[in-house]
Amino acid sequence: MAKQNTSALNENKGVSEPEITNTPLVNSIQEKRQKKIQNDALVASILNKDITALSRAITLVESKNPKHAKDAKTIIKSCLPHANKSIRIGITGVPGVGKSTFIEAFGSHLTAIGKRVAVLAIDPSSSITKGSILGDKTRMEALVKDKNAFIRPSASGEALGGVARKTRETIILCEAAGFDIIIIETVGVGQSETTVHSMVDFFLLLKLAGAGDELQGIKRGIIEMADAIAINKADGDNLKPAKLAKVEFNRALHLYPEKSSHWQPKVTLCSALNNEGIDTIWNVIQEYIEMTKTNGFFDIKRQEQNKYWLIQTIEAQLKSNFFNKTEIKKALKQQLELIERNETTPFAAADYLLNL
Repeated sequence: MAKQNTSALNENKGVSEPEITNTPLVNSIQEKRQKKIQNDALVASILNKDITALSRAITLVESKNPKHAKDAKTIIKSCLPHANKSIRIGITGVPGVGKSTFIEAFGSHLTAIGKRVAVLAIDPSSSITKGSILGDKTRMEALVKDKNAFIRPSASGEALGGVARKTRETIILCEAAGFDIIIIETVGVGQSETTVHSMVDFFLLLKLAGAGDELQGIKRGIIEMADAIAINKADGDNLKPAKLAKVEFNRALHLYPEKSSHWQPKVTLCSALNNEGIDTIWNVIQEYIEMTKTNGFFDIKRQEQNKYWLIQTIEAQLKSNFFNKTEIKKALKQQLELIERNETTPFAAADYLLNL
């Protein structure tokens, strides 16, 4: 019979583990712990100016997957205390005015003077195929290689004019990543200007020579929202018409009532292709920011924008909740069939669905 080992180093047989009574709950807890670590690590990387982490966070924000939405909210909430330290600039103009070329020249000028620049380029989505080219980086070949610049093309999707709450949240992430200047480029189809105006500090309108006389200039709308007008492609044979257009727009702007900011919008000439007049536009923006911060309008405007986006977010959430209800989906299909058979009107169908 073998002698029993009585050494203190001898390992005794352990107690058997009890059976796990709720495996799904344990897995859920472990998943949540892991997810929190992942989200915390992502936020830490964003605050450490990691572009890869920033891109991943923006992808979560833009995702339509409900699981990603929870992560996105957590990340944005963590980044919010580190935001609101940048200058937000909206840039718009009709297709062909040279927005991408201008933004590359403007962004390169800013990085050359030590600024970090994030460009949020909204690319129009096809209403038929739902696809987008997302080709803005191709046009900004030099800026995309700049280590102090970040370019993020995003599909406009179903959002009016191509900007929505997701763009607003992306601004917060970019600010948390330490970008001094956030540039938002609109689709330029005449619908997105109001939305862009509601999320930027300075609104720049790019125009071309020959776009109309002073009567065109005094029409209410986009020009009324502009803090500055830059007449692009003012070079070669276009220089003389551009100078004439500058005079006409200056006349038109003086007919508008004074803005709440007490700022008088300026008209400048530039040639993004030849890199001329870009520094003048930056000087105008700096002058505007300094003036509005001094008279308090800068902070008031941001507060008003936050209130506006509160209402917009509630409306978007209500719409999403409504259409995602199972009973609404079923009833909507039935009402659409009734409309096709001319057995009801769109207005009666809408009342029926809303009353559900």
